[in-house]
Amino acid sequence: MAHIVIVGAGTGGMPAAYELRAALGRSHRITVVNAVDYFQFVPSNPWAAVGWREREAITFPIRPYLEKKGIDFIASPVQKIEAEQNALVLADGERLAYDYLVIATGPRLAFDEVPGAGPAGFTQSICTIDHAEQTRAAYERFLQAPGPIVVGAMPGASCFGPAYEFAFVLNTDLRRRKLRHKVPITFVTSEPYIGHLGLGGVGDSKSMLESELRNGDIKWVTNARTTRVEDGTLFATELDDAGNPRREHALHFDFCMMLPAFRGVEAVAAVDGLCNPRGFVLIDAHQRSTRYPNIFSAGVCVAIPPVEATPVPTGAPKTGYMIETMVTAIVHNIAAELAQRPATAKGSWNAICLADMGDTGAAFVALPQIPPRNVNWFRKGKWVHLAKVAFEKYFLHKMKAGTAEPIYEKYILKLLGIERLDAQPPAER
Repeated sequence: MAHIVIVGAGTGGMPAAYELRAALGRSHRITVVNAVDYFQFVPSNPWAAVGWREREAITFPIRPYLEKKGIDFIASPVQKIEAEQNALVLADGERLAYDYLVIATGPRLAFDEVPGAGPAGFTQSICTIDHAEQTRAAYERFLQAPGPIVVGAMPGASCFGPAYEFAFVLNTDLRRRKLRHKVPITFVTSEPYIGHLGLGGVGDSKSMLESELRNGDIKWVTNARTTRVEDGTLFATELDDAGNPRREHALHFDFCMMLPAFRGVEAVAAVDGLCNPRGFVLIDAHQRSTRYPNIFSAGVCVAIPPVEATPVPTGAPKTGYMIETMVTAIVHNIAAELAQRPATAKGSWNAICLADMGDTGAAFVALPQIPPRNVNWFRKGKWVHLAKVAFEKYFLHKMKAGTAEPIYEKYILKLLGIERLDAQPPAER
């Protein structure tokens, strides 16, 4: 009997556990280790941050759902990975041995790279449900005396979609409250242009997102190297296309949410030869560590090079669909090895995303993620907003049910009204 340990119980770790159980049956032991005892649906955090969702609607306790499938669960941070000894050391000193390790931890939030940033400083975050609740409390205080808002993404950020979502959600919420006229909003991003998204743009994302920002009376600053944040002021240097300083900005705010750059979590980053300098796991085409053959990794914690060099550093995003395919490849490869067959499965590093804009939304498909692409389209409409609401409910239902089937590919294709990923978007049919 092999023991497979999964570190992380997010949108990569939970499906990995369910798929492994379905593929391996009860003949092997599976244990999930997670720093907290609840699952959180991170894509809903922008809604939670303005009070459109309650914590109870987008979280659930992990243990009872895993145990129904015969999967062990330990709620504890990992203090150390002893890769040479095939063991984890947990926060309480317990040592957990493994035959295979799947790392799906997600990232560490690098607020410290910009002085004054983060919940411990002067900016809010929507990266976790705890952060979203803190942001909601700050937003409710802000509503008593509204003023300027700054929203965006710091240098090195790779997850730009939620920043756009939150700017548009704020715009919609403030209009509903009849307060929008009192609130100038500025979008500040390390992207070289609006709609870059860490992907070099997708279809007509530049003009379409610029149009949405203009229609929402939201100003923007691109190529922004945020240098520090003080109480009520964000300082950023705007660069030109050659990377030279063009303009200095001191943007005053009464409410600010800036997404940080990511790093690998400390226990993972500390393993000799496992990660790149940012702490992301170095993997081969089969999601396997390039140093340790019994360690696999999926999700935001894996090392993927930027799509292109940009004046201010930006990273490549890892979308839910991409993570799902990474997980499936890992499951097939571990199952193959246990059956004494070679590991040959590969993830599909394609990008599919549904982004909410308050009362409308945007959907994009980039196949592959790195250009040039076979499929490259970006569409917007109220149908995307409705699709994301529906997907939230569907995903949470499937996680509680312990499904081992692909969720993103199966259901998002249905939501998009297409039969194959290489099909044309609804607006072109």
